[in-house]
Amino acid sequence: MKKVQQGFTLIELMIVVAIIGILAAVAIPAYTDYTARAKVTEAVGALAAAKTSVSEYYISEAVMPADATAAGINTGALGSYVNGVAYTKTSDTVGVIEVTLTSGITTDLNGKKFKMTGTGSAQGVAWVCATTDAPAKYLPASCR
Repeated sequence: MKKVQQGFTLIELMIVVAIIGILAAVAIPAYTDYTARAKVTEAVGALAAAKTSVSEYYISEAVMPADATAAGINTGALGSYVNGVAYTKTSDTVGVIEVTLTSGITTDLNGKKFKMTGTGSAQGVAWVCATTDAPAKYLPASCR
């Protein structure tokens, strides 16, 4: 009489555990980077509000605002991951907005800064990513 198999062998179970371990070793670092990038989007939102304020000022006055107060930028801590926003006028047509990140994201981003430079013209203000000390893998796609 032939004996019917009643379950999985030890080797089969060990192979499944090894495969799950390999998948976890690949997925956990990728997920950590993904969550950090998601938290950096809070800084992008803070930059968006500041960019709008500076752009409106430039369009109405034809010169960059002298400081953050003139532009109407909230320079305090915004949300859970933005420590502050700073604005610097470098010329009548160029201004720089800088966001400082808090320490709650990842150790690679503790206190790092994310900057955008705006250049005014007759068409409005064009914004580009400036040099930053934050690792590029966490920045928005348009800044990598």
